[in-house]
Amino acid sequence: MEQTAAELAILLDGSVSGNPETRVRKLGKIESAGTGAVTFLANKEYEKYVYKSGASVVVVSKDFQPKKDLPPDMTLVKVDDPYSAFAKLLDAYDNILKRDEGVHSSAIIHPDAIIGAGCAIGPGVVIDKGATIGDRTELRAHVYIGRDVTIGTDCMFFSGVRILDRCHVGNRCTIQGGTVIGSDGFGFAPKDDGSYAKVPQTGNVILEDDCDIGALCTLDRATLGSTIVRKGCKLDNLIQVAHNVVIGEKTVIAAQTGIAGSTTIGAQCMIGGQVGISGHLKIANGSRIAAKSGVSASILTPNGTYQGNPVMPIKTFHKFHIALRKLVRSQKNPELIIDDSIK
Repeated sequence: MEQTAAELAILLDGSVSGNPETRVRKLGKIESAGTGAVTFLANKEYEKYVYKSGASVVVVSKDFQPKKDLPPDMTLVKVDDPYSAFAKLLDAYDNILKRDEGVHSSAIIHPDAIIGAGCAIGPGVVIDKGATIGDRTELRAHVYIGRDVTIGTDCMFFSGVRILDRCHVGNRCTIQGGTVIGSDGFGFAPKDDGSYAKVPQTGNVILEDDCDIGALCTLDRATLGSTIVRKGCKLDNLIQVAHNVVIGEKTVIAAQTGIAGSTTIGAQCMIGGQVGISGHLKIANGSRIAAKSGVSASILTPNGTYQGNPVMPIKTFHKFHIALRKLVRSQKNPELIIDDSIK
């Protein structure tokens, strides 16, 4: 990648302040970027770095006014939203890094599988009987695609991804390394002797269009029917989605969250890290659940914010902790220490 500041401005729908012929060939962090790098300033807390940055081009907001002299060789590209603009630039750079199309000689592809045009199939990939891979999809090293799996167009699966039998992945999905889609759900029936009989998991997982799934996630197949992740969902690393869960459109879930079986999460929810959600619940559209919360009952009111274990409306949670602190102080017990620096 090598572009001038003027070319970047066209790509990002911005304007150049400085030398439009300044050339960049790499991306960098504002704290450490050097000559030939392009970086961005979206957070005012990082403005101090721009005055000593070695970056050749910095993407800034249109209303950015330097408080000090900028480095003499620095050129600014001014845009409406620096963060979104730089995300667009990262996407363009990522496309440059994509593998050339073709099938590696060590890949194993069943004769009945269908591979679309422009796909890149990496070393050690296995594609089983009846699988269909859409156009321009890239499968990095040691990806496994099971029987009768369907994969859409323009997908990216990183090394070690497993898509197991009969699962479906839509278009433009990205799945990070080590994630398993379609593993058996955790279903066991107790027997008279105290042991457990495994309940067969006969369903599948459906991942709709434009979903991003982080590394080392597990999305379990349904006992019957489908576990479903709707369009535009974003899941962080190390997330467990149990059998028959449904996650609504454009929901975002942070790392280490676990969702028990048959729970339905609404559209456009935001769920923090390490949240635990019990089974057979319903969570309303637009719900926001703070990190480390425990959800043991359905949330039926849309667009609320919740925290705690058990989870409660966030204002109630704050009142509860204020009352608890007052109660502890009233006991005058030296063994109960409250750090007043923690607000």
